[in-house]
Amino acid sequence: MLPLLLASSSVYRRELLARLRLPFICSSPDIDESHRPDESATELVKRLAREKAEALGSTHPAHLIIGSDQVAVLGERIIGKPHTFEKAREQLLASSGASVTFLTGLALLNSETGACQVDCVPFTVHMRTLDVDRIERYLLAEEPYDCAGSFKAEGLGVSLFKSTEGPDATSLIGLPLIRLIDMLSAEGVPIP
Repeated sequence: MLPLLLASSSVYRRELLARLRLPFICSSPDIDESHRPDESATELVKRLAREKAEALGSTHPAHLIIGSDQVAVLGERIIGKPHTFEKAREQLLASSGASVTFLTGLALLNSETGACQVDCVPFTVHMRTLDVDRIERYLLAEEPYDCAGSFKAEGLGVSLFKSTEGPDATSLIGLPLIRLIDMLSAEGVPIP
């Protein structure tokens, strides 16, 4: 099996990949993550996932390189990481009673052959109706300022959900393991 490389500095993605009990290393790619004009959210995450994997291909020959990128979409608008309490409050107020779709781009590059598998896995969160007090209590308790959508699904953020739907709950956290297992299997990686 070729060595596995996660092209990410995300602790959330590292924790998810560790579930597969495969040895891997991490390296963070340096790419421009700007949204291009007329690029759909799906096209954006697929392109960025591929570019993250490809950015490390020359420095890590003969590796299987995993790239992933995620955006949250509310209506027709991409909402990113809030970074501040105020922006997180705004995002959660806008999401109250609405549905937020998380699109996670996933790429697996075989840097030895150049073969690259790319996909996008959607996951939708239907939010409860939230008032300002509840939102502020949540934000102070969990501080999810580095999370698209302003909540941590693996933590207290689940208390803000009415329901969820999608093919792979791990995609909500940033690395769709079900789809990744398919891609790894296509590269001959045995996973129990």
